[in-house]
Amino acid sequence: MIQMRTDWNSLGISNDFIFGKVMTDPALCLELLQEILPELNISCIQYPELQKSIRLDKDARSVRLDVYVIGNNSTVYNIEMQTIDTKELPKRTRYYQSIIDLQLIDKGEPYTKLNNSYIIFICPFDLFGKNRHIYTFEYVCREDNYIHLQDGTTRIFLNADGNIDDISEGLKAFLDLVAGRPNSGPFGKKLEDAVKEAKKNREWRHEYMTLLMRDMENIEKGMEQGIEKGMEQERRKIIMKMLSQEFPVEQIMAVCDASREEIEACRKNLSSFSELDQNPS
Repeated sequence: MIQMRTDWNSLGISNDFIFGKVMTDPALCLELLQEILPELNISCIQYPELQKSIRLDKDARSVRLDVYVIGNNSTVYNIEMQTIDTKELPKRTRYYQSIIDLQLIDKGEPYTKLNNSYIIFICPFDLFGKNRHIYTFEYVCREDNYIHLQDGTTRIFLNADGNIDDISEGLKAFLDLVAGRPNSGPFGKKLEDAVKEAKKNREWRHEYMTLLMRDMENIEKGMEQGIEKGMEQERRKIIMKMLSQEFPVEQIMAVCDASREEIEACRKNLSSFSELDQNPS
């Protein structure tokens, strides 16, 4: 097993598990959404599922959404805590949008039934490097910025590292908490208290440790499969190298522990291997 050091008591709201649990309080979740989207009048929210998991089919990549709620007029809000810049976040929002949309309408239903949706990523880093606390994206015509596509989708990236005066005091207090900075104000205090209460919950602590152990086992399994795959690729390279040097098939079978069928399959890829071998990147 990979050695794992986890101090439950040191976790803060920037931990996606703790964040998801704190947001199970409808009043806090509603207040956060209203701070992020002050132009909207969000009077109520409901939770179809907590930490909603979506899997399209056996070959599709599944996702586990941190916070998935439905508000007024069936508007969908997906809020994600993202502490690491994986260099793929914009495309991840694209994928999240697509799978959420597939959950919203059934086969044969008109596209007009697609709900308005907001995908919100909360980050302790500035993904776009402009020092803003908030970056909001909607589809706008490149040739005429006054023309909006109005497809009902909005993607928002919050940056806890911003320094421009572009958000409310309540949202600033929340982002300070995400960044681990001291904060003031009633909303920040409510969130701090909610985090403390969440960490007192024994059931949640057990759930967190169980999920963490499962994730670590999956990582280990992936590493092992990667190593095995790498060894297999290396063995096939040796087979093709020996074929290119006209070693007898029987000798290749003995040296590489390969079947005649595998060697013939490698022979079919010999031309591409030779080109790669002569022109390494």
